[in-house]
Amino acid sequence: MKQNERQVSLPSEMERKVKHLTEMVEQHKRGNSNGIYAVCSAHPLVLEAAIRYAHSHQTPLLIEATSNQVDQFGGYTGMTPADFHAFVCRLAESLGFPTSQLILGGDHLGPNRWQNLPAEQAMANADDLIKSYVSAGFKKIHLDCSMSCEDDPVPLTDANVAGRAARLAKIAEATCREQFGESDLVYVIGTEVPVPGGAHETLTELAVTTPDAARTTLEAHRHAFEKEGLSDIWPRIIGLVVQPGVEFDHAHVCDYQPQKAVALSKMVEAYDTLVFEAHSTDYQTPQALRQLVNDHFAILKVGPALTFALREALFSLAAIEEELLPAKASSGLRHVLENVMLDRPEYWQSHYHGDGNARRLARGYSYSDRVRYYWPDSQIDDAFARLVRNLADEPVPLPLISQYLPLQYSKVREGALKSTPRELIIDHIQDILQQYHAACEGVTTQDA
Repeated sequence: MKQNERQVSLPSEMERKVKHLTEMVEQHKRGNSNGIYAVCSAHPLVLEAAIRYAHSHQTPLLIEATSNQVDQFGGYTGMTPADFHAFVCRLAESLGFPTSQLILGGDHLGPNRWQNLPAEQAMANADDLIKSYVSAGFKKIHLDCSMSCEDDPVPLTDANVAGRAARLAKIAEATCREQFGESDLVYVIGTEVPVPGGAHETLTELAVTTPDAARTTLEAHRHAFEKEGLSDIWPRIIGLVVQPGVEFDHAHVCDYQPQKAVALSKMVEAYDTLVFEAHSTDYQTPQALRQLVNDHFAILKVGPALTFALREALFSLAAIEEELLPAKASSGLRHVLENVMLDRPEYWQSHYHGDGNARRLARGYSYSDRVRYYWPDSQIDDAFARLVRNLADEPVPLPLISQYLPLQYSKVREGALKSTPRELIIDHIQDILQQYHAACEGVTTQDA
């Protein structure tokens, strides 16, 4: 009897989580122009900022890990899907955020991590990747098999991509039923990235996905899912990744131009259970984010913009520290960071070009924020801890907060924000989250 009881009660907890997503889609389809944003970061301060923000606004929170960050071998974060899931849940619980409001997603899950291997070997790894994400409790699964492996043609056909995605979906469904008694997974398909050997646009003229290309992707997947006996899961495919014409490089942002996406936006209205998922929406203006949601790009991914805001706050605090303390007592965070990046150039070297000064500027300030790969370093960690300690001893002088963190200054003056280093950092990250929240709630004002 107890087993049955468990089988009854457990799905209800599961359903509640996924309902946040399926209801969002249903509401959007009813003309409510609402959406949800996905926080794509593994940094503890970014995650804390996001959890606290969702908590204070009483909204569900969607956090996603990419197959680069987190995989069955540990990814670049050193975390497996089970590690990451446990880490986020512990953090949520410590901040009083109900885990029933927390949805975890896996981004770009497929053979992409192993493009240098033959396809069959890469897909075997992808099979295990999917199993490890689903069994860990991730509920939103992005199936992305768009990249060619070592022995594949370039580019892959839609049928080939969809066939591989269906193979992974079948594994995901079986794993979820085995682990939790039934499957409540929701899926996202497609990719925004031009396939290697395919189109190559400059930022100034980024091509928007055509309605025909989007329909072809959908039909290829529908057909492949049918072949695998997965027709019944089609209503749980809630998102299609397309390119709405948004992107950023090191120093420029390609802003959303709604007039170029009219036909694409219109096309998705014919599908009852589907919205678009927009990747690389970082650094878009609040108005552009709102317009994206209005135009059915109802799932907004944000990652680098959040670690960019973290970096901004840390650089500001480091500048305040330099004003207050003699050099020998200072953390030297900026110098430590620069030295570590120079010692271990693998995360930025192939991305940043130009002369020595251009690369120095990019290391510190680029929109692509390659610096995010370096925060876990022990030397940088020590410098960060010292910076926070140095500034926590007595209140940070208001004129310096005004100089270096002007957005936080007004909140400190109003008594809405404590002037401790940690709170200043968290609040600065939350300024970005606020823009996404406003876009998804249907509000354009700055004080949503």
